[in-house]
Amino acid sequence: FLETTAYFCMKPKMGEKEVSPHSFFSIWHEFSSDFKDFWKKENKLILQERVKEAEEVCRQKKGKSLYNIRPKHDSGIVSKNCS
Repeated sequence: FLETTAYFCMKPKMGEKEVSPHSFFSIWHEFSSDFKDFWKKENKLILQERVKEAEEVCRQKKGKSLYNIRPKHDSGIVSKNCS
């Protein structure tokens, strides 16, 4: 515990000789809960961006026809009989 507090440069509060576990973990709890909230928000934003990109790709693919439709030419038997 003392090595961890030294690594994070925690200093004891006024009037205390050492950093108490309560003071260290109260700060750590606040940090970890804030980090978790930001992590969830960031993941949600990334997911929304990916969904928008996927929708755009689908729109572009639907816009392009996979086949070409050519106009019908009057060159069959029916067209010769009708004239």
